[in-house]
Amino acid sequence: MKYSFHYLLMAEHSTLQKELLSRLRGTGLTIGQPKVLDYLQDHDGASQKDIAAGCHIEAGTLTSLLNRMEESGLVERRILNGNRRSYHIFMTEKGKQLLNIVTETFKGLEEEAFLGIPVEDRIKFMDLFFQIYENMRNCRITD
Repeated sequence: MKYSFHYLLMAEHSTLQKELLSRLRGTGLTIGQPKVLDYLQDHDGASQKDIAAGCHIEAGTLTSLLNRMEESGLVERRILNGNRRSYHIFMTEKGKQLLNIVTETFKGLEEEAFLGIPVEDRIKFMDLFFQIYENMRNCRITD
């Protein structure tokens, strides 16, 4: 049976999310939170708008995620430069500790996903997959 690109992409994403949450069971992290911590690793102190764009999630969804993460002590919102309309998000020490677990879990999942695939093929796949990502990112939806 042949599978379409969109089917494999959706199925892999679903499989990866389930396995990720299974491996992170006991940390208290829920769907979406590992992605936010991963983004903050390189963008600690980012605005909510930048996090939403960087994680490819809607602003309302991010607000809910951040509320739960703040309640759990993973992140804190701060006002910078007196601008009360824009909060910046910083990881707490607890968030940074969980980020280490998330990072190692992502690495393990990636190694398993590429098991048995030569390094040269991995590189080629990632280059092609990035091109697909860029193509989709540049699509324009018209009303």
